[in-house]
Amino acid sequence: MSDLGSEELEEERENDLGGTYKFKNGARYIGEYVKNKKHGQGTFIYPDGSRYEGEWANDLRHGHGVYYYVNNDTYTGEWLAHQRHGQGTYLYAETGSKYVGTWVKGQQEGAAELIHLNHRYLGKFLNKNPVGPGKYVFDIGCEQHGEYRLTDVERGEEEEEEEAQVTVVPRWKATKITELALWTPTLPEKQPPEDGASQEGTPGAGAGGEAAEEAQALADLSEGELDTTRPGEEEGDASRADRAESHEDNLEQGNVSFEEEDGRQSEMLD
Repeated sequence: MSDLGSEELEEERENDLGGTYKFKNGARYIGEYVKNKKHGQGTFIYPDGSRYEGEWANDLRHGHGVYYYVNNDTYTGEWLAHQRHGQGTYLYAETGSKYVGTWVKGQQEGAAELIHLNHRYLGKFLNKNPVGPGKYVFDIGCEQHGEYRLTDVERGEEEEEEEAQVTVVPRWKATKITELALWTPTLPEKQPPEDGASQEGTPGAGAGGEAAEEAQALADLSEGELDTTRPGEEEGDASRADRAESHEDNLEQGNVSFEEEDGRQSEMLD
């Protein structure tokens, strides 16, 4: 896929008017010019079939624009001095994955999200590679947390003999998997109906409520009786003891009166 600047492809121009411009190598530009340079809104079609649609400044892609690559990949986002810079989304046509996040001088760098068909990765990137802590979020609802650590690639004996640049590749190390957090709808709580509405709307429910109240009253009453019988029994025991003592006193008094009467009768006989 070609990403060459138009300055390598275009032929000389002598006006600042907008329009369609054709170049010797087959490239075309449709848009605005300022001082014989592409400036403003315009579309540039490259010889390999790729094209850029968006903002230009001083003959460079600058501002917001979309680049359609020859392999059907697309980049939509911010540009600075002919390079992807700022916030942008790169769609990989072959896999359907897309990178959504920060770009620095044409490279994937900074906080971003790499979205795949059934999962996505959230973390930071450096030189097109994920680095540091991050997490994978799966469509089934679980998340795998971990960290990308940079490690040297193992080289063979022949490669070790040659002086070659060491390639560093990030390796994923998982630390934990969170529990499933599936979404479930929350139904609004039903407010209890008013007394009048419940009696009018559902007579059976009102009768049931009265029966429940009567049952509760009987239960309270029975509990009260159970609670009060114990003191009552103690009072009954005391009263029965008092009556027994008075009965004994009456018997003693009866015996005394009987003895006195018997004595008087004996005196009269004498």
